Amino acid sequence: MEHFSKYLKSKHPKFDWILAAILLAAAFLYGWQIWKAGNANSFYTAAITSMTKSFKNFWFASFDPAGYITVDKPPVALWFMAISAKIFGVHGWSVVLPSALAGVGSVYLIYKLVQPYFGATAGRLAALAMTITPIVVADSRTDNMDSILIFFLLLSLILLEKGNIKKQSRWIIISFGLIGISFNIKMLQAFMILPAMYLFYWLAVRKHWLSKVKVLSISTIVLIIATLFWPLSVDMTSASKRPYEGGSEHNSVMELAFGYNGTQRLLGQSTGTGGAFPGMGNQKHQKSGNMKRGGMLNGQHRMNGNRSMKGAKGMTPLNHKRGMQGHAGNRGAGGGAFNIGSAGIFRLFKTQLGPQISWLLAFSIIGMIASWAFYSDKKKKWYHLSFKQKQLVLWLGWLVPVFGFFSVASFFHPYYMIMLAPPIAAFFGISVPILIKSVLKKTKNWQSYLLPIAIFITASLQAVYVYSYYPWLSWVIVISGSLIAINLIFFSIRNLVKMMKPLAGIGLVLIMAAPTWWSLTPTISAESSGIPTSGPDLLSSGGNQMGSESSVNTKMLNYLEKHAGNAKYLFATDDSSTASPYIIKTGKAVMAMGGFNGTDPAISLSKFKQLVKNGEVKYYYSGGKSGSANNTIVNWIKKHAKKVATSEYQSSSSSNQGNSPMQRPNSSSSMPSHQFNHRGKPNQKPSQKGGQHSQMKTMQQPSGGMGGSNGVLYDLSSIH
Repeated sequence: MEHFSKYLKSKHPKFDWILAAILLAAAFLYGWQIWKAGNANSFYTAAITSMTKSFKNFWFASFDPAGYITVDKPPVALWFMAISAKIFGVHGWSVVLPSALAGVGSVYLIYKLVQPYFGATAGRLAALAMTITPIVVADSRTDNMDSILIFFLLLSLILLEKGNIKKQSRWIIISFGLIGISFNIKMLQAFMILPAMYLFYWLAVRKHWLSKVKVLSISTIVLIIATLFWPLSVDMTSASKRPYEGGSEHNSVMELAFGYNGTQRLLGQSTGTGGAFPGMGNQKHQKSGNMKRGGMLNGQHRMNGNRSMKGAKGMTPLNHKRGMQGHAGNRGAGGGAFNIGSAGIFRLFKTQLGPQISWLLAFSIIGMIASWAFYSDKKKKWYHLSFKQKQLVLWLGWLVPVFGFFSVASFFHPYYMIMLAPPIAAFFGISVPILIKSVLKKTKNWQSYLLPIAIFITASLQAVYVYSYYPWLSWVIVISGSLIAINLIFFSIRNLVKMMKPLAGIGLVLIMAAPTWWSLTPTISAESSGIPTSGPDLLSSGGNQMGSESSVNTKMLNYLEKHAGNAKYLFATDDSSTASPYIIKTGKAVMAMGGFNGTDPAISLSKFKQLVKNGEVKYYYSGGKSGSANNTIVNWIKKHAKKVATSEYQSSSSSNQGNSPMQRPNSSSSMPSHQFNHRGKPNQKPSQKGGQHSQMKTMQQPSGGMGGSNGVLYDLSSIH
């Protein structure tokens, strides 16, 4: 029987130089060039700007300084970003900094969750695997919530382990409370690890079952309280005293949590939507009509996977067949923000999602099997788990539900795959020493051949991911992996231990090389986008496509600031993507009438008329979008308001007259909002003859939004 005391923290722990090097590598990958983050995710950056203006905006996560509407996520992660922006000022790097720090912190927490129970080598390998997971790098370089969410989830497991080892129930209760707080980072996504926590506690803690029920009951109550403290504080506040809850149909956080951010993630958007983007599941079941958040999350209007590929560092990708064809491309977001492949058990291994998360997934699954067998107590029944098997249950309880969810879910972004990174990294770190020990054993059994099998399968899968970019390299990987696997089996049969050790090391280096390169691409290209991704595509575009996508029409801005006077809003517009850059640049309120994608019923015509009559909003800018939730208001404006002369706010030479200080001027990959119809599909198909160049040209046509040449500015003060 193992004793818990051996797993308690040493009073004089030795400094781990290898871990320090891994953490420095993580800091480099996640933090280098974040000063080029531009606007990062402009939807959230605008909210962060607004949240620094007042506590009311801070508490409710208001998108605009006037507190008209909120973002479509809870505020906890944004609170950290707003605090950073308050201290350092609103800059791209200051809003991204909390995510980068959380990413580094998560690497350390993975080490602390693995090392005490499986050894320093396992902990270091787990930390390294987490560090070089491409989507972890991409997510840690944005002001999206995912990096901070992962940090909180891992911290909750640290407390759960502490309560288990020290036999102190208060840490168990706090760990569940932390999951409740995590709910207020990204809602139900945080609950995906609850099965692992409940199961681990029940199996690992040696108490009478009634005592376990008592602790779990109290923990669940604390979980519920921590979960609901913010949503209820919002829903119980009078609607007239708070912003409209963005993303909801009826101005309710609870509706948002269990609808748009809940069941619709699994089943697909089935209410209030007009369709889906290419690659988004459940398209056949979408209803026509009003487009509810028609597929473009995070306030961005860009389709990923449409960048030209010129290669990098002398490595010229061949056979590069990307563009706007729904499922084409190896990038997670290739062909659209929702290019997630078809549902099924192998979805995460396919080229739509695999290059973001699955480089080591096959190895980890095989390693999980090997680890379970290695730590089983042969003297006991199979259902009597050893201490270390119970530790494996914790990671298995995380991996299986999350893997299952994303295998069948219909509505999510590829960058959500970061949820799989911790268990994959943990199993990789835990299993490598075990697989090596098994292959080196003199007495052979089925476990002795798992390492060569794992290397071969992993190398073969990686070759598929690499092929579209570097065909020659894919052959190098698969041939090398095959030779290493064959020789490991041969040397194992002959018990040539001296030959197997270096060969196993070479095999591990081989399968970690490609994901390391993929993880470097967001850093090299200074990628900090609203839909984060990784891959060689970033190297030709210079990265940061979404971060720099939203530009400001300086001529229109000057006109509005001169004529808006003391109006509460600088101007009103259809959605947040048009409003975001102006909020970020000026710190002034811009009314995004329909919220994130112009589809939230946040204001009635009578209320809007009253604002116009009171002089609170004097201008409306039409981005030429269709499917707006506020068509009645827009039609009223177009019927009664005078158009401002285009010479007052447009330039004949360019649709975008200036750039925010937080962005770089040479962005070229934004998808104009008017190119989508109300069903969320492109109105205009790219030329098939022109290839990718024509597709890129189609995508770069001036948009109606953001002060583009197709937009129209209306003077609302002319109505009264």
